[in-house]
Amino acid sequence: MAEENNKHKPYGPYEKYIKRPLDCALACTALAVLSPVFGVTALLVRTKLGSPVLFHQERPGKNGKIFRLYKFRSMTDARDENGELLPDDERLTRFGRLLRSTSLDELPELWNIAKGDMAIVGPRPLLSQYLPFYTERERHRHDVRPGLSGLAQVNGRNFVTWEKKLTLDVQYVDKITFIGDTSIILRTIFQVLKKEGVAPDSDTAETYLDRERSAEHGV
Repeated sequence: MAEENNKHKPYGPYEKYIKRPLDCALACTALAVLSPVFGVTALLVRTKLGSPVLFHQERPGKNGKIFRLYKFRSMTDARDENGELLPDDERLTRFGRLLRSTSLDELPELWNIAKGDMAIVGPRPLLSQYLPFYTERERHRHDVRPGLSGLAQVNGRNFVTWEKKLTLDVQYVDKITFIGDTSIILRTIFQVLKKEGVAPDSDTAETYLDRERSAEHGV
């Protein structure tokens, strides 16, 4: 009974009936319209970074279900004398930084949206290794599909604390509306064009949630 009471309830008709079909339609349209951009980007990635062109990684989605997230590759396979991959920041090239700062590396996630793994707007899909480190409240970020962009991304992105990011994620889940999603999309476009809120090395520059919380508890 308690589990049933804790089950996520859509805030209104938009979330319940409109959001998913609209996401699918917009993602499929974008895949068709942006196909030349996909082609050029893929060619540049292949030329400058080699193959494979796409990077994929397993991430937790709605209800914690694991799915395969796709992005354009932004790092090389450079290794040390022992054959081990060099640290991320050493493998992220100038071209890779450009891909991330313009968010072009995330275009393949439109396929994830079309498939139903993701939404256009929602909490960003984070690493699976973070799952044990969420508080009970923070776990509600997985009550909905993860998004291409979200409330945390338009409120600081890589320059806010983990606590703030996760609080914003759950705040979004609590009240999903058409106006709210539209606002996040427009603010995301503005940020991408202005290159605001993007750390120099994007994901490689941020601290890791599991490390921070392990340290807090002396693990």
